[in-house]
Amino acid sequence: MMDPFWLALPGFLIWLCILFLPWRPWSTREHLESGNDTHRDLSQITVLIPARNEARVIESTLAALTRQGPGLRIILIDDQSSDGTAELAKRSGNASLGIFPGEDLPPGWSGKLWALQQGSERAGTEYLLLLDADIELLPGTIASLLDRMSSGPYQLVSLMAFLRMENVWERLLMPAFIFFFKLLYPFSLSNSDSQRIAAAAGGCILVRREALLSVGGFDSLRKALIDDCALARRFKNHGYRTWIGLTRSALSQRRYETLYTIVEMVSRTAFTQLHYSVLLLLLCTLMMLAAFVLPVASLLTGKALTVSVACLLLMCLCYIPTLTYYRLNPCWALTLPVTGLLYLLMTWNSACRHWWGTGSFWKGRSYSRQDH
Repeated sequence: MMDPFWLALPGFLIWLCILFLPWRPWSTREHLESGNDTHRDLSQITVLIPARNEARVIESTLAALTRQGPGLRIILIDDQSSDGTAELAKRSGNASLGIFPGEDLPPGWSGKLWALQQGSERAGTEYLLLLDADIELLPGTIASLLDRMSSGPYQLVSLMAFLRMENVWERLLMPAFIFFFKLLYPFSLSNSDSQRIAAAAGGCILVRREALLSVGGFDSLRKALIDDCALARRFKNHGYRTWIGLTRSALSQRRYETLYTIVEMVSRTAFTQLHYSVLLLLLCTLMMLAAFVLPVASLLTGKALTVSVACLLLMCLCYIPTLTYYRLNPCWALTLPVTGLLYLLMTWNSACRHWWGTGSFWKGRSYSRQDH
């Protein structure tokens, strides 16, 4: 049997490296909150909202936009909803809201990108705010986005929405979802001029319309299932600057009541993140086992306690800033080994779906690899 010391050592080295990486992927320093400016003239911005069966949330999303400032234009593309989304949106009484029925989905497009394409054709303002239908913006958020856009200057600014973290499954898995995303796409590197890392969070993205058109618009992304990062990549490849940060001012209203709903969300794109590579899947598996499972296994043997405990301590130190930012009890860091194992299983579930030909399923539509 392998010495428990050697079981825990790889994980210890992994977390030690993460903690001391110069770009600090565990940090929450890249963030943007809403200000008090709700009187800013926003006539240079059009909000594009792709909506498919969003009756539960669309009214609160639109109501929040009316509190951002005067002049804001809103275009809602009703992507063939069957739950009365468009009818509820009409009740908002917002004079600047235009509601357009979405056309049939062409081959090779995802529903969201096709809806955004249709909306962008109707917008002529300097800026476009790409907003998911379930995102509620606190007053002053759009003004803060504009200020950040000007500070770079940047051509794309996006916010990682504050995901719902109310029930046990959400608190166990959603902070880790953001934590792992930041490990894969370190925000400080994405926000730099380097083209090696490009990231965006699709729920809330402000872009300069001219820059979007110059990179090929949404048509250039139509085969991308992970469209937000693909958009950031297009911008950076064309020499534009992008910025992404955390926020507590863009609130996701999407509920994840059960483990199954989170599994469905993660499995939709997990294997896509690995570029459908078996080699990357195996490397990911080895790293996650080393980082989350083997240190606990070593600890349970009662031997090599020093390196096992040190590994788990480093892991907690890396994770606690995320928990603190989202105002969760730091003790949730102790659950990260379980969380990491669950995400590994979800990644394998995503891979198996791909191999079995079931692809991704979202909003009543199925997407296979050839679709994107």
